[in-house]
Amino acid sequence: MAEAAGNGPASALPGAVFEGYVLVAEAGRLGMIALKGDLASEPVAAALAAAGLAVPGRRRLAGAGARAAAWFAPDEVLAMLPEAEVAETLAAMRAAAAGAHVTLADVTDARAVFELSGDAVREVLAKLSPADLHPDALPPGEVRRTRAAQVPVAFWLPEEGRARLVCFRSVAGYVFDILSLSAAPGGEAGVLSPR
Repeated sequence: MAEAAGNGPASALPGAVFEGYVLVAEAGRLGMIALKGDLASEPVAAALAAAGLAVPGRRRLAGAGARAAAWFAPDEVLAMLPEAEVAETLAAMRAAAAGAHVTLADVTDARAVFELSGDAVREVLAKLSPADLHPDALPPGEVRRTRAAQVPVAFWLPEEGRARLVCFRSVAGYVFDILSLSAAPGGEAGVLSPR
């Protein structure tokens, strides 16, 4: 894994930015802990509480910014937090869920994160994903696990005009390229954008 100039591991594509009709930027490193277990159980709630998070509702995001929990499946949550806090938080989560059938893993190094901003973020994502990006189908704060062209991704809109996308680090270059192509000037379709 590449090292940032004396600051530990580098993000997947340090400083990668594409300025099209939507801005696409690699968001840098974000701490991520994958949790698998019965989301309705007390041990899962306790583990997430130890991270300062709540159990997200179905297909929802609980929290905001650098500290949030994303619903990934009926038995899976992705907890996101500042990278410097991962080791301590993971230990606290494991202690809170001790003895229960809950799996916790630091997946920080296995993921890449992209930020998209601009009025047409829904359109850029819709060109790549089979997910319904209409505002009625994907309101801000709702999470989708889907595909972007040929690879699995998850994305959500924290607010209108801004999206966050998480993918495997191994395909970060491909995802950046397809997002950039989708956001390239001249490719505007004029759908799913505010009028």
